Amino acid sequence: MGSRRDDQRRTGGNVSAWRPGVPGVVEVFHAHYTEYAYPMHVHDAWTLLIVDAGAVRYDLDRHEHGTPHDTVSLLPPHVPHNGSPATPDGFRKRVLYLDASRLGDELIGPAVDAPDLRDPVLRRRVGHLHAALARPGDELEAESRLTLIGDRLHEHLKPGSGAPGARRDPALARRLRELLDERIVAGIGLEEAATLVPAHPAHLVRAFSGAYGIAPHQYLMSRRVERARRLLLAGRSPAEVAAATGFYDQAHLTRHFKRLVGVTPGRYPTSAG
Repeated sequence: MGSRRDDQRRTGGNVSAWRPGVPGVVEVFHAHYTEYAYPMHVHDAWTLLIVDAGAVRYDLDRHEHGTPHDTVSLLPPHVPHNGSPATPDGFRKRVLYLDASRLGDELIGPAVDAPDLRDPVLRRRVGHLHAALARPGDELEAESRLTLIGDRLHEHLKPGSGAPGARRDPALARRLRELLDERIVAGIGLEEAATLVPAHPAHLVRAFSGAYGIAPHQYLMSRRVERARRLLLAGRSPAEVAAATGFYDQAHLTRHFKRLVGVTPGRYPTSAG
């Protein structure tokens, strides 16, 4: 069997793939191909694709399509398609494979008819979701972003069929805030929260953001950082504080702490001069 480097030489590119701990995401796949062309094939999951450089041409249901960098492409399961570079330098893409819990079979037909979506907001959201999926410990953020992406995809493919539109629901927002306060260290997934409250996940995220001006994952991280500040001032080490406040590891704590406080945890107790 050849090595991964041998495979990359044969295909003229490189790939990375992983399965995150986020419900509904079967696989995350990043690839840079300069020469490789996919033959006709099918997936049993939805393919949500963005191209960061170059372009891809592909055939879906015997019709030719393309993926310039400003579009989001959604290829349905069980429908054959191929793919090849449409520019001399190849293409760089990021792909999410999603199961039927996020997008149902009723959307296959509309996706076959219009797989390439020109929507800057959706494109930006998909990029932010990829970033969250690459960071262990930010699963609630990833779930929240994925829920809103799924809602927007529904609106593109079957207008009016998505989750209820944004409306003020302070009681629901308060219940989610109380739940997050109870789970500051342990954390909670969006699907579990939506079951306990209960509410549609997209409506839950929108109601909370509308009531408090902050997304649920941002609220949870700010509460964790608040606790981390008290423990650091009490003389605990950053590694101890990360474990005690629900962060994935010290690097996870450092990223969110510096973003919210402006200094690293290690510098925080001595930052006053």
